[in-house]
Amino acid sequence: MNDHQKEAARACLEGAETNRMTFPEIVGALMEAGFEGYAIDFRRATATYYLAEGESLELPAHGVDAAVAPTFDSARLQLAIREAQQLVPGYTYKGFCEKAVAAGCAGYIVSFSGRRALYFGRTAETHVEHFPD
Repeated sequence: MNDHQKEAARACLEGAETNRMTFPEIVGALMEAGFEGYAIDFRRATATYYLAEGESLELPAHGVDAAVAPTFDSARLQLAIREAQQLVPGYTYKGFCEKAVAAGCAGYIVSFSGRRALYFGRTAETHVEHFPD
């Protein structure tokens, strides 16, 4: 992994956490840098960025000040996702993360080639969200 790719990953994480970049902007920047996807782990407060060749970069992410709820509530998670997609007034990535954790989401994996994000709970329940057209 080259320095440009490492910097792109860091910039996208910071862009998300400071609300300076939207999800589509982040996906575009990471794809342009050669990444095939990334994963967010709410329990470990990490973000991992993946290249197709197998290399990865793990970065510390902001933590959520609550434990992941024991029950995965897909409907509640989908509401948080819709707010993010629509950038409702007052939306923040940190607020999204707090709502996701409260809905029992332990993390998510984003696949650029698959054009989807897979959200998972503590019991390995999942919700797949396809990228909007």
